[in-house]
Amino acid sequence: MVWIDTHCHLDAPEFDTDRAAVRATAHTAGVAHCVIPAVERSNFDTVRALAHAGGDSYCLGIHPLYVARATPDDLAALEAQLHTYHADPRLVAVGEIGLDYFVPALTQSPLREQQEQIYRAQLKLARQFGLPVVLHVRRSADRLLKHLRELSQTGAAWSGIAHAFNGSETQAREFIKLGFKLGFGGAVTFDRALQLRHLAQTLPLESIVLETDAPDIPPHWLYTTQQDRQNGVAQGRNTPGELPRIAAVVAQLRGISLEALAQATTHNACQALPKLAGLV
Repeated sequence: MVWIDTHCHLDAPEFDTDRAAVRATAHTAGVAHCVIPAVERSNFDTVRALAHAGGDSYCLGIHPLYVARATPDDLAALEAQLHTYHADPRLVAVGEIGLDYFVPALTQSPLREQQEQIYRAQLKLARQFGLPVVLHVRRSADRLLKHLRELSQTGAAWSGIAHAFNGSETQAREFIKLGFKLGFGGAVTFDRALQLRHLAQTLPLESIVLETDAPDIPPHWLYTTQQDRQNGVAQGRNTPGELPRIAAVVAQLRGISLEALAQATTHNACQALPKLAGLV
């Protein structure tokens, strides 16, 4: 079985001491490929180098959580990088970009408007360079969809992934209509995530891709509560090697074999990010 982790922050400092070992362990578990998204200008070169060194792929973009320190020069730098590297077979998307209305400061002026401006500018860059987009969606699905619809009036279809999707079924189907796949990861392993598990069970199989978002969004077997952490119990570290176990939960929810899920989600990832087909 071949698994693709469509969203993995391998450049994160949590992996500084054993990054190569983490990637090797994931490979042994069947994770043949990781997509490594950038989050700001300072890690553009890092994610590209990691992807080339490890046989993986990368995305370039400015994450909404980093807009407070983003400048017009950062957007210009992103455009310059996309111009230089858009033909790189390992550059598979513009990302991670999007909107975040969970963090209180990002829901207020001026950051609310600033993140929308930066999101829209990056969508235009994706159009300009013919690349898919990898979207950060946190309490922001309707606004993300609004900008996608407005910019889709140019006639070209979108492709890409709504990463860590956790919206409504209606919103899910709107992203699918626009050409997106939906990313499912560790959150789907929690019994209490009823809506998310319902989506993983009932959405068309051809619309689903898998991810870990490592080191973030740990599955339930790595998660510890705030009370546990206060009592000295360490939070488990999420890694790309957890993907097959997350996949087992999704396969069980859908009532299909792991082999069928691996085949489908690998195919779906290559549809969402077409350059992957030449890498996997």
